[in-house]
Amino acid sequence: MTKNLNFFNTLSNKKEKFVPINKDKVGMYVCGPTVYDTPHIGNARPLVVFDVLYRVLLKIFGKNKVTYVRNITDVDDKIIAAASENNEDIKSLTERTIKFFHDDADYIGALEPTFEPKATDYINDMIDIISSLIEKDYAYVSEDNVLFSASKFSKYGQLSGKNLEEMIAGSRVEVESFKRSSSDFVLWKPSKSSEPGWDSPWGKGRPGWHIECSAMSEKLLGKNFDIHGGGQDLIFPHHENEIAQSECA
Repeated sequence: MTKNLNFFNTLSNKKEKFVPINKDKVGMYVCGPTVYDTPHIGNARPLVVFDVLYRVLLKIFGKNKVTYVRNITDVDDKIIAAASENNEDIKSLTERTIKFFHDDADYIGALEPTFEPKATDYINDMIDIISSLIEKDYAYVSEDNVLFSASKFSKYGQLSGKNLEEMIAGSRVEVESFKRSSSDFVLWKPSKSSEPGWDSPWGKGRPGWHIECSAMSEKLLGKNFDIHGGGQDLIFPHHENEIAQSECA
């Protein structure tokens, strides 16, 4: 039955037969919601798509042989901005929004994932990866920020199939004075006194968006796993940056 299961592989840009690394331990990581507002149709689509895929994998490989990880991003600039606009604390906002998401998932009959990690529970794992990247000279500290040097990863751009100039144009890339290059992306940023923050070797701060998924996926599925899913809009910069920092670390 496995021979009939084919995926479109974004990296190779073609459909391929799915052959798991270990058929007794199939792993799937899916980028879940950033919980700053009530879920919208964009959140619902991957919820349905990967729920269907999860059911297919369970049918083929067996109930105890598939691990489905769907994260929750509960620390992010959008969350901080929304909480400030609502004049409420961040925890109240995220807990309420997570409940909305779970209620919607239940309403459409989606199965619960094996694990649903929250980013804030894996800060130490993120710090460990960032420290490794600095040690290996793939990342640098600048004005209390830690940034990844995209140009040092020779395969950067392979996933999205574009060169650096094409990817930067019109993308969600922050251009700041503390960057050595506009293609570099933030791994760790300083926090103001009014913002959530954690102690780190680089001062009190919080993780960048991309490092969160690298840490959670590695912790729960290992350094290598079968499927990484998410919205098409996440191919660049999010998934491109995940590959770069994970492989270099």
